[in-house]
Amino acid sequence: MWQRFTERARKAIFLAQEEAGKHGDSFVSTEHLLLGLARESDSTAARVLGCMNVGLDAIKTEIESQITRGDGHFGQDMQLTPRAKRVIDLAYDEARQLGNNFIGTEHILLGLIREADGLAGRVLAKLGADAERAREITASLQAATGQAPGVSGKPGVEAEAVSDLIESHEGHKSRAREMMANVRGAQEQMAAQAGMVCDLQQTSQLRGRDLLSIGDLSPEEIDLVFSTTSLLKQGIREKRAQPSLLRHKTLAMIFEKPSLRTRVTFEVGMTQLGGHAIYLQPSDISLGVRETVADAARNLERWLDVIMARVFSHNTVTELAKHARIPVINALSDLEHPCQALADFYTIKEYKGELAGLKLAYVGDGNNVCHSLLLLAATVGTSMSVGCPPGYQPNAEVVAAAQKLAEESGAIIEITTDPVAAVRQADAVYTDVWASMGQESEKAEREKIFPPYQVNAELLKHAKDDVIFLHCLPAHRGDEVTDEVMDGPHSVVFDEAENRLHVQKALLVLLVAE
Repeated sequence: MWQRFTERARKAIFLAQEEAGKHGDSFVSTEHLLLGLARESDSTAARVLGCMNVGLDAIKTEIESQITRGDGHFGQDMQLTPRAKRVIDLAYDEARQLGNNFIGTEHILLGLIREADGLAGRVLAKLGADAERAREITASLQAATGQAPGVSGKPGVEAEAVSDLIESHEGHKSRAREMMANVRGAQEQMAAQAGMVCDLQQTSQLRGRDLLSIGDLSPEEIDLVFSTTSLLKQGIREKRAQPSLLRHKTLAMIFEKPSLRTRVTFEVGMTQLGGHAIYLQPSDISLGVRETVADAARNLERWLDVIMARVFSHNTVTELAKHARIPVINALSDLEHPCQALADFYTIKEYKGELAGLKLAYVGDGNNVCHSLLLLAATVGTSMSVGCPPGYQPNAEVVAAAQKLAEESGAIIEITTDPVAAVRQADAVYTDVWASMGQESEKAEREKIFPPYQVNAELLKHAKDDVIFLHCLPAHRGDEVTDEVMDGPHSVVFDEAENRLHVQKALLVLLVAE
């Protein structure tokens, strides 16, 4: 964590440890943090305090009069009390809200003021320190140096400014007020957005559950995922800060197969929502080789909040879920790709409105993506026609499960060997590569069988005039799809790829956030 602090802020923490040891305490508390700041007399925090007419000597005197001495001793590994840890969390909040990438002494000061129940907070309040005023002064100092929000200085470099600039330059004061108004507006928007997401979250039973198959979700839960997706995507579109709904949460990303979209979207999603993602490539973990899947799961559950796995065998994700007491997300297996299907149907919903009553055509190999699409289509009432070569149809058990779901939703599920019949009057047409990862040895044989199932302009003529074209990517242009279709007016493949980010963020919030 300490790499996020400026050099001067780290020094203030070290001085706080000294103060704790000097006063016979074994833990660093809020009063020690404040004494550490007070000893850094030329820091930005000291300047902010000076502008509020709060003297450093007065702080020391007031704390010395109230502190209770113990019998501990100084140690460099001294831990923070829970209240002091909260101050650091609040400092991190303040830094982000003011557009800084690193936590400086001024942000620690703001955290101490906000943690009003601590001894430091009580002393600061008694001496006249006010959070709003401190924020305004901090913003003014930032403005005085020409430091733009979001472009914080390098680690170890604090803003160089003189407090009298605040009093003597109306321009800086005006700019600071404008900056703070923007910050407050962003905070209000973020709070409102977080509140709406939390309201949706409270209506679900998804928290703590696994997502291994589309069959794990009811129609109502799919609606919930899509509603949450829309809220989070709207925030991105309007360039609003994302609510820190996954703050202090960590995701393990297990990869047995390479990935562009899965890795980037899960990692970015965790970052945008305040969490952290750890990338585990095959050589890092070697599931079932270095140790059993069960043993790996029992380890990971003790360190993490959620596991995402992109694997060859569906048995691997089911085994992870069986032995891990935290949510496990199937980010692709040989049987299903539920995250992809949710992004696909969210995209269809964006373009077509209601999903019930539509027709989705899938042309090509009846693979894992096709399986998840079948189950999702049948659940939400979208009819689906799959056109595959003989011998390459989707799994019979998956088809049977989809047809059973379709009986309840009113959808029609068809499996055919005729690509034209599959596409006829379709609202959306979907394809995937002819040979997926792990099927490289079949590539030459499949290239002889699948050409009649290529999605090209001629095939699309049999669909509706306003048909949209989808592909989970990566696409092998010239094989399963032509450039004319991929880059044509019906293609929504890159909107579909973007929606992986928004849908997966919604899943993480609903499964993990508290």
